Amino acid sequence: MTPQLQSFQSLGLREEILRVLPEIGLHQPTAIQSQAIPQLLTGTIDLIGLAQTGTGKTAAFGLPLLEQIDQSQAHCQALILVPTRELCLQIQNQLIAFSAQMPGVRSLPIYGGAPMNGQLHGLKQKPQILVATPGRLMDFMDRKKIKLDQVRYVVLDEADEMLHMGFVDDINTILSQVPTERHIWLFSATMPPPIRQIVNQYMHEPVEIRIDEGQRTNQNIEHQYVVVQSKDKADALCRFMNLDPQMRGIVFCRTKAGTQELADYLIGQGFAVDSLHGDLTQNQREHVMKHFRSETTRMVVATDVAARGIDVQDLHYVFHYDLPDDAAYYTHRSGRTARAGKSGISLCLITPRELNRVKQLDRQLKLKMQKVQVPQNETIQEKALENWAQSIWKEEPHLPASVRDQALGWFFTMSKEEMIERLVSMYLRQHAPKGDHRDLNVDVAETTGKSSRATRLYLNAGKMDGLNKQSMLHLLTHQTGVSGKAIGHIEIRQKHSTIEVSSADLDALIIELQGRSYNGRRLFPKEDSIKAQMPHQRKHIHKIKQQSGKKKRKSKSAK
Repeated sequence: MTPQLQSFQSLGLREEILRVLPEIGLHQPTAIQSQAIPQLLTGTIDLIGLAQTGTGKTAAFGLPLLEQIDQSQAHCQALILVPTRELCLQIQNQLIAFSAQMPGVRSLPIYGGAPMNGQLHGLKQKPQILVATPGRLMDFMDRKKIKLDQVRYVVLDEADEMLHMGFVDDINTILSQVPTERHIWLFSATMPPPIRQIVNQYMHEPVEIRIDEGQRTNQNIEHQYVVVQSKDKADALCRFMNLDPQMRGIVFCRTKAGTQELADYLIGQGFAVDSLHGDLTQNQREHVMKHFRSETTRMVVATDVAARGIDVQDLHYVFHYDLPDDAAYYTHRSGRTARAGKSGISLCLITPRELNRVKQLDRQLKLKMQKVQVPQNETIQEKALENWAQSIWKEEPHLPASVRDQALGWFFTMSKEEMIERLVSMYLRQHAPKGDHRDLNVDVAETTGKSSRATRLYLNAGKMDGLNKQSMLHLLTHQTGVSGKAIGHIEIRQKHSTIEVSSADLDALIIELQGRSYNGRRLFPKEDSIKAQMPHQRKHIHKIKQQSGKKKRKSKSAK
């Protein structure tokens, strides 16, 4: 593997590109840039880059791609496929910045959720680079508005995310339409089997670059968690936000409904927040991002997919309101903070039954995660008072003499101590934290192994409602956002069902299914009164029951 180089000048980039890099804040190449750019500049290889969000992948493929474009030719020479419109627009903006001194280069974003007319007009300008989401690109291909017969380079960015979003068939269709004499550059955080199949089918002896995960996940980021009851999560989040009025960051939720519900609650508590999820129109999403970048809003509550296009500096906090399904998502989320050499905090809000999952993430990613406490209201008040006192010291007195004399007349009879006591009392009364004053922290045993990693969900619907194992799995995953990996043994009876689920996902399933309907039946999920056993435990219990039955039959025959 090529060692990391020290400057962009040493990578072999053109002078017109090198001149703009310092102006846009790129001074030293990251690991993925150092290793990928020299090889991609040859223009003769296929490449796989395994790296997480926040490692500089866009420059790693964008800079060498610009150098491969023939500016004298007015047709599509390169295609960049991405999973979301946010990422599509982010890459487009970066390509524009990279090519500021290359006037002959034209790129165009193609994405859903926006009117086709504007994009059709853009296609008439004959862009050499298309940055596209698979769905909208397929729409234009079906309408014969886009042809890929002269494409020489295809970039698949965040390929694993396109897989998770169900775009594999679209990717296969698109790749089948480009010439066989082309090069594919694939970038992904992970390499699941379906992505490996794409590699085997379409790529020719690709060079593979892998940025070691353990070196990145905890660099400049403090990884923390707090343990609270599920019902106290929102209030715990409020306390952290109250502790630092200047806090900026992202709160990650598992589902669209949960994202909007939490954002509405925080707004009701007086916080300047917005939500970002798949149900928003493109105009709404752009409005949210405009407010976030301008610091009109301090926090965004988002789903994993919707947050893919967020590229905002100076975010100090990432909150995991719901734990992610796998380690790759945790790294993606945490990478939103501590950018450009700055520090940040990634904090998980977990319930007691999610402790094992956090420990697993800690071991897998080598995070050195620390347990911290939800701030008490007294601590929040003390911090607020300190900030207020500091603001008074910074305030320059500019009172007209008449106003100053009048104020001195009002307060002249008070001592300093009495004056301070009255002012502080008034401030604390006006800025008292909302909500109750309970200690929200839950003390749990830090040892693992005593509590089962699996439990059972009871659902008041069964065969008579048309449920089978396949439809049940679809209900549990597609309607709630919980990963299929969290689902174990499913038993469907006539009027009810029991499902073995990961303890870490039980609360999320109950919350998301509560009140939903299936074939006209209103669902009321709950934790089954009998804890789920692992398969070998069920067999053992069944064997005991059989032996017990035999003894009873022998006893009756003896009588």
